[in-house]
Amino acid sequence: MNAPFKASARQSAATACGKTLPRGDAARQSLLGQQLVAQGTLTDHQLLVALALQARQDAALGEILVGQNFASEHDILQVLARQHDTYVVDLETSPVDPRLFPLVPPEDCLKLGFVPWRNQGKYTVFATAHPERINAIRVKLPPTLEHIKFVVAAERDIQDAIHLHYGPQLAAGAECRTAPQDSCRDWSTTSMRLLMAAVLLTCALGLAYAPVWLIWALFAGASLALALNAILKTACTVIALRAKPQPREPTGPFPITRLPKVSILVPLFRERDIAGALVKRLAELSYPRELLEICLIVEASDSVTEEALRAGGLPNWMRVVRVPKGGVQTKPRALNYALDFTSGSLIGVFDAEDAPAAGQLHEVAKRFATGGDDLACVQGILSFYNAKTNWLSRCFFFEYAGWFRVMLPGLQKLGFAIPLGGTTLFFRRDILVKIGAWDAHNVTEDADLGMRLARRGYRCEMMHSVTQEEANSHVWPWIKQRSRWLKGYAVTWCVHMRRPLHLLRELGAWKFIGFQILFLSTLMSFFLAPVLWWGLLTVLLGWPNPVFDPMPKPWVAAATVFFIAAEIVTLAVFATATANLPKRPNIGWIITLPVYFIFGTLAAYKGLAELLFNPFYWDKTEHGMFGGATDTSIRADSASVNPQTGLERNR
Repeated sequence: MNAPFKASARQSAATACGKTLPRGDAARQSLLGQQLVAQGTLTDHQLLVALALQARQDAALGEILVGQNFASEHDILQVLARQHDTYVVDLETSPVDPRLFPLVPPEDCLKLGFVPWRNQGKYTVFATAHPERINAIRVKLPPTLEHIKFVVAAERDIQDAIHLHYGPQLAAGAECRTAPQDSCRDWSTTSMRLLMAAVLLTCALGLAYAPVWLIWALFAGASLALALNAILKTACTVIALRAKPQPREPTGPFPITRLPKVSILVPLFRERDIAGALVKRLAELSYPRELLEICLIVEASDSVTEEALRAGGLPNWMRVVRVPKGGVQTKPRALNYALDFTSGSLIGVFDAEDAPAAGQLHEVAKRFATGGDDLACVQGILSFYNAKTNWLSRCFFFEYAGWFRVMLPGLQKLGFAIPLGGTTLFFRRDILVKIGAWDAHNVTEDADLGMRLARRGYRCEMMHSVTQEEANSHVWPWIKQRSRWLKGYAVTWCVHMRRPLHLLRELGAWKFIGFQILFLSTLMSFFLAPVLWWGLLTVLLGWPNPVFDPMPKPWVAAATVFFIAAEIVTLAVFATATANLPKRPNIGWIITLPVYFIFGTLAAYKGLAELLFNPFYWDKTEHGMFGGATDTSIRADSASVNPQTGLERNR
């Protein structure tokens, strides 16, 4: 996140290549590149290359020069200071006066890139990384300040000063950035406990006085959820089978008029084992460095991750953003805090263990350039580089393949809202800010954000580029992760259903139905799955069943066939998703997935317990345990995938 280093005017090749270093008024009026060439910092050829890049990149000339290693940040700052008749200060050795910070709100400082620095006699001096914005900055200053001066400082130093002095205030804002009606931050555990007590009391009374009717009701609810999910899966599978073959992964830039700047947010927490490998994987991205800024977000209390990053070192287009302590400690809160410290027009999100395809950001830029103004988000495909670690990782691989390669593209084709995944997400910055960014208290902030975008009339699209990550390969970590997802699904459904008629008007009938299937039916399927397991076992083993016993035998047979058919449809989703992958776990493993989903029901009840007592608890997923701790492990693991092509392969 270097300073933009904008020249005072757009520079042309014809005027840029002077050889005499301008002085005095001439120095202030000459262009950035002209001065750098004149003082011997830059060659004519380098300047011409930078100008050619500027013609097709949404970047200032100074950013390009630094990104291409043609000039240093210090060289650029010195010329900018000379252009504006001032000087450069080092905010580390000459820190800001904290007494001046009440003069301006932190939002203006972050947006325009300045801080109050010091009082010098009758003057109040402000430090800025963008001297070309001085007129805009003056508008934001208190009218009582009559005598103002400006100095130039590195943007990273300015942002560090803002974090140091405004951090707690910005962190508090990050927790309530989403509008109250769209947030779960007022979730009442007392109300939830009372509701659960009422449900349990109703079930107890039903079991005591009308057990058959209670069983019938539970069985009907479970069957309805199963039927709705089966219909949706069938539709998505048919769409996938009829779809044209997917294009190959992008390997280079697309012919876009001007490539946008992309800011990547990577929230980290206690990532001792994977932080170094993450930096190496992100360095594989082929996007121009002058258009790329990567923010590694670290909690203030997380010395483990910060030490790991410091030990490995960071390139100048990566930086650490530290999130102050607050009321909650969640991924969406960290994302909200870091968002204001970025400058890209596109905002991306990766997780700690991610290995994105090299050309992924080029495809993102192309999608937004051609997708229309209502395209707010692009979601990539997720896969695993440790798919063959054990049985659990194999099942997880097939589930993810079915979700990202069949279900989500099918939902898009059907016109339903897409519940986003938590990584390989890219947003238009203006839209993300407009809708309140992430709900800091929702532990599935991604799915919630997808619904809020749909309610505001925006679209989310899938892209073919693949990011590979680390599959949970132990049962308990898997259950903890899945319980957080299902807890968040329940919270998201409750928040959006506060005013169901209003939701219906905003989404429309079709998307409203899709929302109920995706969230309510999914939750019912996990919570009521034991009812169906019991029903199927009683039929297969001939045990007494108050639901089936009064039924004619043809009805019982039809119900049995329906349950088995629903399972076959689910397995067909996984088979379809992986049919064209050159290398993958043996397809035979999908017949064990019904056993795998038993753990999902256990996770659902764990999530339900947390809803009653600790709804905002973020049960962290441990990374680096199953092949992701080193960069070389992705290529060496016999169950790995190539992080650049996204094609699963054995080695």
